[in-house]
Amino acid sequence: MKIAIVGTGYVGLVTGTCLAETGNQVICVDVNEKKVEMMQQGQLPIYEPGLELLFYRNIVQKRLHFTTDLAAAISEAKIIFLALPTPPGDDGSADLSYVLGAAKDIAELITEYKVIVTKSTVPVGTADKVTAVMNAHTQTEFAVVSNPEFLREGVAVEDFMKPDRVVIGSTDERARKLMAELYAPYVRQGNPVIFMDERSSELTKYAANSFLATKISFMNEIANLCELVGADVDMVRRGIGADDRIGKRFLFSGIGYGGSCFPKDVQALAKSAEENDYDFRILKSVMDVNEIQKRVLVEKVKKYFKNDLNGKKLAIWGLSFKPETDDIREAPALYIIEDLLAAGASVTVFDPEAMKNVKKLVGDKITYAEDQYAALQNADALLIVTEWSLFRTPDFDLMDKLLKDKVIFDGRNLYDLDKMIDAGYYYDSIGRKIITTKSYDYSLASV
Repeated sequence: MKIAIVGTGYVGLVTGTCLAETGNQVICVDVNEKKVEMMQQGQLPIYEPGLELLFYRNIVQKRLHFTTDLAAAISEAKIIFLALPTPPGDDGSADLSYVLGAAKDIAELITEYKVIVTKSTVPVGTADKVTAVMNAHTQTEFAVVSNPEFLREGVAVEDFMKPDRVVIGSTDERARKLMAELYAPYVRQGNPVIFMDERSSELTKYAANSFLATKISFMNEIANLCELVGADVDMVRRGIGADDRIGKRFLFSGIGYGGSCFPKDVQALAKSAEENDYDFRILKSVMDVNEIQKRVLVEKVKKYFKNDLNGKKLAIWGLSFKPETDDIREAPALYIIEDLLAAGASVTVFDPEAMKNVKKLVGDKITYAEDQYAALQNADALLIVTEWSLFRTPDFDLMDKLLKDKVIFDGRNLYDLDKMIDAGYYYDSIGRKIITTKSYDYSLASV
């Protein structure tokens, strides 16, 4: 099938590449000429494990193409995906200008029936708005379909190639048939393709992400309570995660959620509720808790150093909002760096993928280390912010030699408490007892 993808950001590139992998002819279109030229030469502009191989293979085998010419991209396409940014406005609502602008441009170009698919995460009612814009600029028949993406950064290729479900919002029978044909190779194991109306499909994406964000904020609240009462959040997590009504996933406490989806989607759903005169109180609390949690590690650091960080050298491991990505959008690390610098500390960071993106944003206010151990040289303490695999089993003997003091603030609970006792570290994590040299310290557990 011939497919056009409008927008070559994270979602657009993964979608286009994975659709080409099953034999479709895919043309991706973007207004950024430099980016398009880069992709035409086989250079992938984002980091996503497993994507580069498929990207290069489908370019070589001439199934994946890139252009800045919208007319050429959509002329023969049966299905046109809109994978465009919907950034939050100042009031939290999703900005649909890119989506609606593309809809207008497409409407003025089409001469035969097309299926227009909103792949971007959009508010309820967007399909109706796209339809209205297109009807105002074309007499040609078309259908607008909602097909939200459920891609997790770091495992997006697997999520697309082996989805646990595909949600398709459409009341147009021809569009449903085409979409079912398109996704058939990806659901051969029997995972469902769920058809529904457009508005229900649009709300499904927001509801899913907001529910997961709620689980994260709830567990962070439990972690904070654990520190006050002397419980261990990891034990609590295991205890409740064994209940299949709750499940094991998204129960890890930490320093808040970030990325391109959860913060934006929770905010947008709350705004949508407000616009419909509904007070979505749970979501407001989820956002409030997350804002506080992003900075809980800094409060622990300040308490340890008696609120005096002037002249302190602090090392940070991890900058991306989660491992296996270079995405720093709404990453807790950015808030932590900001607060540490404001308090007078100097900061040295290491991340295997995200340092380039952070440097574009933060510049030379901080130091960028060549590897994780170089970041520790003469540091007064280490802060672990992202749970990259290479941080899980470090060389503690080497760390002992490099750190000025054996002090770790762990925002991701990477290390066993008994291990930290044996290693002689001051170790403060999330929702667990603080470890001082050879002992537990209950008195410091709350911040």
